[in-house]
Amino acid sequence: MSKKIRAISSMAAVVLCVICLSVVSCFATTFPVITTDELRNMIDEKKPFMLIDTRTKPEYQEAYIVGAQNIPETEFEKMSSLLIPDKKMLLVLYCSGIKCGKTKRTAVKAQAMGYENIFLYNEGFPVWEERGLKIVAGPVYEKKIETTKVRPEDLKQWIDSAKSDYVLVDVRDVAEFTEGRIPTAINIPAEQLAARSEVLPKDKKVVVYCNSGSRSYMAYRKLMRMEYKNIYQTIFADWKEAGLPVAK
Repeated sequence: MSKKIRAISSMAAVVLCVICLSVVSCFATTFPVITTDELRNMIDEKKPFMLIDTRTKPEYQEAYIVGAQNIPETEFEKMSSLLIPDKKMLLVLYCSGIKCGKTKRTAVKAQAMGYENIFLYNEGFPVWEERGLKIVAGPVYEKKIETTKVRPEDLKQWIDSAKSDYVLVDVRDVAEFTEGRIPTAINIPAEQLAARSEVLPKDKKVVVYCNSGSRSYMAYRKLMRMEYKNIYQTIFADWKEAGLPVAK
């Protein structure tokens, strides 16, 4: 091997090493996390900080936490002029819930620009909304959506096949769930779905159901806002009407 080739190989190895170290450093970076109650108190007490919604513009336009400024993670560099110039100012970032990675990626970018006081509100908009706290709702916030239904007979086939590519969620309250449920279902009441969504993998189908459809519709919308892609709805009354088994 010539000296020139060896030199090029050595230089390439150094560059690769630097890239790997940068990637590791990015993922190793940790930021302090605040809770829903802490953020609510900061807003109520009018503490000086900047609240940043890192979701997409359409998501922000649908509804956002009161006082939040929209700087989407994918457009951060282009819109960074909206940030407060004081690099010591407290920044609080949020997105679409516990499994959303936009806040962490945006925080890394802000830190690289020299901002020193960055906090993550990891529970994000879904939990804030679920708690009934102040939001600004846009004109499409209450727009009716069409859910993707799964027939009881088809769901029964999924259950019988013993596949692990879906999670079945009973969004009724605990007493109703205990009284009778669709086999394999787990129980997360609709009003707690966002707060407990860490148990719902995004790489699987998520099927939500309740007695007649109203609570599972609400749960379906929450999952949409948390950026779940494969969501289905079924109705417990239809399951029982079809004569399918009920677990207790």
